[in-house]
Formats: sequence, C-alpha cells, structure tokens
Amino acid sequence: MRRSSVLIIAAVSCILFAAAAIRLSPRFSSAEAAQAQTAQAASTSAPPAAKVTPVSTTTTKPATLPTELYTAHRGESIPAIARQYLSKTIYLTRSELADAIRSTNNKSGNILKAGEQITIPGILPAPIVEHTIPVAKDFEVRAVYLTGMMAGSDHGLRIIRHWREVGGNAIVFDIKDSDGTVAIPFEHPLLGKHPVYIHDLPKFVHFLHSENMHAIARLAIFRDQRLVTEHPELAVQSRRTGQAWRENGKLVWTDPSNPKVQDYNIALAKFVAQSGADEIQVDYVRFPAEGDQKDATFAFQKDHGAASAPSADAATNSDPAVSKTNVIPNAATAPHSDVIPNAATAARRTVRHSAQPLPAKGPSQTPAMQRSDVITAFLKKAYAELHPTGVLFSLDVFGVMAWQRPVDLSHTGQDIVNMAKYCDVLSPMIYPSHFFGMDNIPHPGDAPEHFISESMDRFELITKGSGVVIRPWLQAFHWRTKTYSLEYIKIQVATAREKGGIGFLFWNAANDYSKPFVAMPEMREAAAKGAKDNPKYFRGDELPASAVRASLEQAN
Repeated sequence: MRRSSVLIIAAVSCILFAAAAIRLSPRFSSAEAAQAQTAQAASTSAPPAAKVTPVSTTTTKPATLPTELYTAHRGESIPAIARQYLSKTIYLTRSELADAIRSTNNKSGNILKAGEQITIPGILPAPIVEHTIPVAKDFEVRAVYLTGMMAGSDHGLRIIRHWREVGGNAIVFDIKDSDGTVAIPFEHPLLGKHPVYIHDLPKFVHFLHSENMHAIARLAIFRDQRLVTEHPELAVQSRRTGQAWRENGKLVWTDPSNPKVQDYNIALAKFVAQSGADEIQVDYVRFPAEGDQKDATFAFQKDHGAASAPSADAATNSDPAVSKTNVIPNAATAPHSDVIPNAATAARRTVRHSAQPLPAKGPSQTPAMQRSDVITAFLKKAYAELHPTGVLFSLDVFGVMAWQRPVDLSHTGQDIVNMAKYCDVLSPMIYPSHFFGMDNIPHPGDAPEHFISESMDRFELITKGSGVVIRPWLQAFHWRTKTYSLEYIKIQVATAREKGGIGFLFWNAANDYSKPFVAMPEMREAAAKGAKDNPKYFRGDELPASAVRASLEQAN
C-alpha cells in the first residue's frame, strides 16, 4: 500500500475514533448533573477529605488518545487482536475493544486478510495509575453489589452505567469472594496462579470515577476455601483428627487468629487501596458459626491458653430446627453471609435493647482470650495500615448481632461495640427474610418495616458515641418473601434512613437489580419534592467534582 493511501486511511480513522472516544471518555453528562443535589460538608471527625458537592457538567479532558496501526497475520481475527491489545488501551473488556476496532475501521465482520492494516483505537501512553477520592465517612452511598466476574464483563458495565443513570453513586465489587477467588492480578506466596476477572484494577476504578461513582472493593476475609485447600495448615484445626476442621463437612474456613492468614488479607487490602479504590469493605470478618464448635481449635488458644468452647445450645448441626432454617434453596438469590443457624432457637430467649456481655470472670481468674478479642485485634491492625491511605474502611456484620446475644458473640466473635472503634462504616446485613422465627413473626421476609426498624434501632444504640456510620445492606432478592416489589425496596430505604442510616447497599447474588432500577427514580423524584432538610429516602450526595477531575487527569 502506498504511503499516501496509508496517511489518508489513518486520517479518516482518527476522525472516526474521535467520535467514538468522545462517547467513551471520562465525563459528566448533563443527565448526571441534573441528579446531583447539594450534600453536607465533611464531618469534622473524619480524616481530611473534600466536601461533597454537586456534579459538574465540565468535560474533564478531551479524548485524544493515540491510535496504532497493526498489520494482520494470516488467520487472525479482530477478537484475537483485541485480546492482544486490551491491556494497552482505555477499554475494559475484549468485546468492548473489538467493537471499537470494527467501528474505527468501518468493518462489519471479524475476519482479516493477511497483510491487512487496521487502526487500534484508544492506545494508552502509559498504564493508568488511579488515585483514591477521599470522602467523609458519612458520605451517602447508594450502591449495588457485583461479583468480580460480573464487574469484569460487558453486562457488568451496563449495570454500572444504568445504576448511575437511575441515581446510584457507588458500586460494591468483589476483589475476594467467600470461596477465596481473587478477581484481580495479585502476587502473593499464598495465592499462586488464579483466574482473573478484573484484568486491570486501576483502569476499572478509573472507569467508575469517570462515571462519578464511589468504588467499594469487597474482600471476604476468613472464609476462604481456596486458601485452606491449598494450605490446610492455615485452616481451623480439628481437635479429634489433628487435620483441617470441616464446617458441616466442608473445608472452607481459615483460622482467623493465624498471623499468616491475617497478613495475607491485609496485604491484599493494601494493594487494592493503592490501586485507587475509595473504600475497602471486609466481609466474613468472623469465626465460623456452624459445625461442631467443640472440635474446632485455633492458633490463639495455643498461644494464650484455650478458652472454653461455645456452649452446646449454640450453633451446631445437631438441632433439627437449626438444620431446617439454614437451608438455602437458591444460591443465586441468597445473601452473602447473613445466615446465623442458631437464630431460630436463640430467638426464643428474651432479648433486650442493651448489649448482653459475657459473664464476668472472678477476681482470681485470668481471663482467657476470646474470639471477639481476636477479631478486634485484627481490625485494629488492619485499620492502622489502611487508614493512612485515605480509603474508608467498612465492615459487613450479621444483622442479628444487633441483639448482642452471648451465644452469637461467643461463636462469631463479632463484638459490635469494639468493632465500631476500628472502622469508618458498619454495614449490618439486615435482610428481613433472615430473621428466622424472631419476634414471633412467622414470615419475617414479609415484614421489612419491622425488622429494618428494629435492627437499626439496636445498632444505633450499641454504637452510640463511637462515631461509626451505619450503612445497611438491604434485600434486593425475593427469597423467603411473597411481597418483594418496588414498595418493598422503598420501604427498606425509607425505614433505614428514618432510623439513622446513612446510605444503603443492595445485595443480589445474581446481580439482578430490576426492582431497584425502577424504584430509584421514584425515590429520587420524591426526594426532590420533599423536605430538603429531612428527605424521605436519600439526600443525593455525589462525589466532589473537583476531586474526580483531578483523579482522571492524574490517571491520564
């Protein structure tokens, strides 16, 4: 091909790419700007952070990324070339890049001839380096959850964009799920080779920031099937066999008190924080609550003297009522970890609004270390290492822990009063359908107002004075309820806010948010028409536009 022809093709391609790139470039649309409302200033108790302000309509930076000419080899296709070039471009998925290549080169198919030259759009001058956008801990998050696999897919990108369009301002996405799968490239002696779904974390966070969204990275901590399978010495140990302990026949739990396990999870969290995430959210920050508890032994018991095993009336698989209430018939719609199997039996006991501490030791006794001491010490260490990076640190906890029953505390180690000292945000999983048999309500899933209200009252009471923000997980699935609907969504949001919640997170394991997608615009419209000082659903916080612009400019 003559040089003049190449130049003409390149010039035309650049024009076509510019049109496509403007659509993909980091920007704030006028539709998004219309959604923004003035937010409250940063809390004085929070780390230094920019004030929350309305979204700007100013374009952050013109999309003028360079292109590159590629000469196809025999048998090559556009998808294959997209796979080869993905890491070098602004695009997040191979199919997204393949679409851009076809558009830029005015091609309808994938087959290329040997020697054919095509233009690769969106070439990055250098890898993206994204930065955390600090916000006050009382920033009002409105989020949905995505698995790591979904977040790294085209469908996941569509969910993110649509959630933004209807009024969402944040995404919770898996970095490490409860089976131990790590969704990002991460090197660690304990991890080894693993499948990757989010191939470039800074680029993904950059995309979220370009959509003016708060990036919440979720890490399931101590429930880690992958780690205990490959390193059984890091698992909870069986007193009876001397081998890895199994929870109801399953090998899934690492030892929360093992320093190697703790250090591995903190190292992963720090890596994610340094990749630009705005918040680190940890789940399964607890001990196993099911299985034969008397057979389980932990590292801290060897180091500090064995504490007494939890009482026999706690969560074991020997109680028929417990076994029945712990069956999850549809994993695709079930929540992530909010199933305490002893809830049905423990609920028969009298509960009070005040926390119920464990029995005090006698004056001559040396207190044995408890599971709650291990969890608190871990959080103290993790918070000390993560807080200086500027990220928020949030914890997912069982909804039933608001009742602070000794039986639950002795198993999980989730002492809410102490945990609240070492986090910015507490996210209780208060899905109505999971309060089995409590408060004499036969179908708790059909009583969202009652259980959201009661749970929030109790969490607010036991964390009073700590400064921690309560941002609940809410139910976005139809499991164990016949009334799941738009009104169900709105009742949860309104009740949580009325009871002191700041923001909310929607959980659906299958990432189906059809109901919240429809409910959000209705809630947003109601908020716009209602009292600005006390909106019914949410006040409409958005990320500070200046901070988003700065982050995007630094990344580019």
